[in-house]
Amino acid sequence: MRIDQQPRTRWVDQSAFQPRRPDLRLGSRSHRVDRLGAATGDRIAVQHTVRTTTAEYSLLLNAPEWLGRRGVGEALRDAVAELRAIDLTYGPTRPESLVSRLRRGEISPESYPPLADLVDRCAAMRAATDGWFDAWAVPGGFDPGGLLGGWAVERAAARLRAAGIHDYAVLSGADLVVRGHAAHGGPWRVAVHHPTDRHRAPLVLEMTAGAVGTSGVSGRRGHVVDPHTGEPADQLVAATVVGPDLAVADAYATALYAAGPAGLAWFRNGSDYRALFAHRR
Repeated sequence: MRIDQQPRTRWVDQSAFQPRRPDLRLGSRSHRVDRLGAATGDRIAVQHTVRTTTAEYSLLLNAPEWLGRRGVGEALRDAVAELRAIDLTYGPTRPESLVSRLRRGEISPESYPPLADLVDRCAAMRAATDGWFDAWAVPGGFDPGGLLGGWAVERAAARLRAAGIHDYAVLSGADLVVRGHAAHGGPWRVAVHHPTDRHRAPLVLEMTAGAVGTSGVSGRRGHVVDPHTGEPADQLVAATVVGPDLAVADAYATALYAAGPAGLAWFRNGSDYRALFAHRR
C-alpha cells in the first residue's frame, strides 16, 4: 500500500526557476495549465476540465500504467461525479440542497455524515480564526460557501487516491490541490501570480503535497462579509493561503480577507498554513 507523504512545499529561488516553465499558474483571472507534458516511464498522463453550475475544475492525472486507461477513466469519472454531486447536493443557492434544508430546520447535520463533516469543519474554522470565518453569521443562516469549494476538491481528490492515483492536481479558479509528481516526473511547479500587479514576478512553489486557497481574487467588493459587523469586508484586495488541506486553506483565506492584517497572527507559532498574499486596497 502507498501512504501519502506529509504535505511539502518548497519556495523556489526566482533565478533558479527561470529556465523551467511552470506546470500550473494561479492568477487574478483564472488558473492556467501551461502544458501537460509527456508522461515519463510507465505512466498515463490525462487532463480533463469539467464545469458545474458554480465552478470550473481542471483535473491533471499522472497515473500508473498498471491501472490501465479504463481504470484511469473510471477514476476520473468517479472524481467528476463527486464534484457534480456536491454542487447539486450542498449548494446553498439550491432550495432543495441539504444546506438549504438545514437552514430551514428540516434536517439535522447528523442526518447525513458528509453534511455533519461539512458543519464540523465550519465550526472548527470559526474557532481557529477567532470567529472571522463564521458560516452562521451570514444573511439567511448557515452558508459554508467560503469552505465548500475546497471541501469539494478534497473529496474528489480522495476518490482519485482510492482508485490508485496518487499523482494529480485539481484546480478551480485560483485554488488548487496537488499530490505526488507531475507528468515530467518532478514536483508540481506552481507559479502564483500577484492578485493585482500583473508585472510583478510570480511566487513559485514546488509542491508534492498541499493546497493553495484564495479569497477576493475576482476583484468583486462586498462578496465577503465581516461576521462581527455584518458589513462587507474591504480592507484587502485578495488573500492567498497555502497549506495541507484546501478546505482549511480556503476558510483561512476567507477569514484573512475579512479580518485584514490582524489575521496574519493565525499563521505564526508553527502553523501548517502560511499566508502568501494579503494586500490592502
